[in-house]
Amino acid sequence: MAEYICFYNKDTLIIKPPKKSPIFLRMIVLLVAMICSVFICSFCLQQINNHNKSKFVNFEVIVRPCQDDVFNHPQLPFLTYPRPKTFCRAECACNPVRLFAILSSQRSGTGWFETLLNSHINVSSNGEIFSHKERRDNFSSIVKTLDRVYNLDWFTSASKNQCSAAIGFKWMLNQGLLENHKEIVEYFNSKGVSVILLFRRNTLRRMVSMLANSYDRHAKLLNGTHKSHVHSFEEADTLSRYRPTINSKTLINDLKQMESTVTKAIEYFNSTRHIILYYEDLIKNSTKLDEVQKFLGLPRMNLTSHQVKIHRGPLWEHIENWDDVNKTLGGTTYESFLSIDY
Repeated sequence: MAEYICFYNKDTLIIKPPKKSPIFLRMIVLLVAMICSVFICSFCLQQINNHNKSKFVNFEVIVRPCQDDVFNHPQLPFLTYPRPKTFCRAECACNPVRLFAILSSQRSGTGWFETLLNSHINVSSNGEIFSHKERRDNFSSIVKTLDRVYNLDWFTSASKNQCSAAIGFKWMLNQGLLENHKEIVEYFNSKGVSVILLFRRNTLRRMVSMLANSYDRHAKLLNGTHKSHVHSFEEADTLSRYRPTINSKTLINDLKQMESTVTKAIEYFNSTRHIILYYEDLIKNSTKLDEVQKFLGLPRMNLTSHQVKIHRGPLWEHIENWDDVNKTLGGTTYESFLSIDY
């Protein structure tokens, strides 16, 4: 190694250290790099080896039942949590749904009543689903249809499926309902279905509406189109121009038969959770709609409908053989039907 070199000048002594060899420094850098490379390769090989030895671990996902949220709810037997096959309820999966069915007879105000219910943001009432005969051929086909509706897998223009709070439909008494009443009552009670029995006290007005509607099915008075319900006074006036003729000889027996059918329906479905409504009460008393919303466990809303009543005004304006009908019912228990404007 080179010796220290000293320089002297007049007043100062300067000593410079010896220069290190460049080859020596390079060797040190190369050695450090090799050591680091060996360490990195060793670490990577160890990680790969551990990965190959790893095994999958199965985790069991436990879903907490939605019912836990409402365990102490007083209406728990009537709350359901559908799991539709056709879509996912997503964030609404734990929103409880109440099931209902409107049981009634044709031309008793059910169309108007259903539009009122469907004006509620949380209600889906799916219309007269058993008007198609194949859906009620036997009890098996009835159950299949009911299951689809109550599982939210039935789609109509009224469907609000994902976050519906109440879902149902209307079912006419002559659509297999009375013939299978025992099985249907058992189904309703097992599923927690709430029953709305809706009827019309003035069966004479109901008869007028039935005859006029039957006539229009063939006559198609509204520009060649049949409509059971209308949304303008012009359309209502056009349909009401037809004045049906009522068979006065069988009239009293026909009215009795209508009453008997209603009485039978109330008796058959008395063991269900139910409410009995009459069209006339809904017209006169708006608080009845509040009762319905409370019955279905819904938040109260102002329910509205755009339907227009077809046969307005006194009955003598809508019956062709008014004198015969007036004479037949005068002095009987049905005399009041002649003057009531509902």
